[in-house]
Amino acid sequence: MFSTSGNNFYPQYDLAGRIQHTKLDTGVGLNPSARMERIENPETPNFSQVMSGLVENLNNELNAPDNLLKDVMSGSQNVDIHDVMTAMAKSEISINVATQMTGKVIQAYDKIMQIQV
Repeated sequence: MFSTSGNNFYPQYDLAGRIQHTKLDTGVGLNPSARMERIENPETPNFSQVMSGLVENLNNELNAPDNLLKDVMSGSQNVDIHDVMTAMAKSEISINVATQMTGKVIQAYDKIMQIQV
């Protein structure tokens, strides 16, 4: 760190390495940037994508017992009647959850609409 040349004593500092970066830097060096990149480049799906994904999953859950029942009736050895009953229970629970969620969303919408600006 120190350089001696003759009788002169000169400290050698790595100034670039000693600079302390703030949290809002642009990611200089090894410090990651703390700027809100998600707003500029959203990596998470938006509300409509989330809702359409939930509806698609619900639709798959509702169609699963019918598909399994068709397989059982066609004589498939890979599917048992217990699998059909389990799929029916899952679809029933999915319908109950979707109904509860719909009710909560409607209640939240009603509360938001009652807010006076």
